[in-house]
Amino acid sequence: MAKTFRELIVWQKSITLVTHIYEVTSNFPKEEIYGITSQLRRAAISIPSNIAEGFGRNSKKEFVRFLRITFGSIFELQTQLEISNNLKFLSLNDFNKIYDSTREIEAMLASLIKKINSKS
Repeated sequence: MAKTFRELIVWQKSITLVTHIYEVTSNFPKEEIYGITSQLRRAAISIPSNIAEGFGRNSKKEFVRFLRITFGSIFELQTQLEISNNLKFLSLNDFNKIYDSTREIEAMLASLIKKINSKS
């Protein structure tokens, strides 16, 4: 097991995802700053934040609980990406790249939860 949350590949990938979300939303319409832009950014930020917080609880049960909460943030982000794509705020390329990244993180979380639970 990792010594710090920073060593977790899923955390590293989610940090990259947050960076990408900030980059693409910087081009969203300014009137959306308190709307979809803010929602996307908050959902994205909560992914690595929950992984880190759960890791810091020093309890397998609590870590798994926070990883499960992270799924909610991923699904929320995926929904907001769909809306942004429908509104043409995102290019199809950006949408696909970010969506694929969320699916990869989703799979990694499921694998990590399974790994932690098998060691219990």
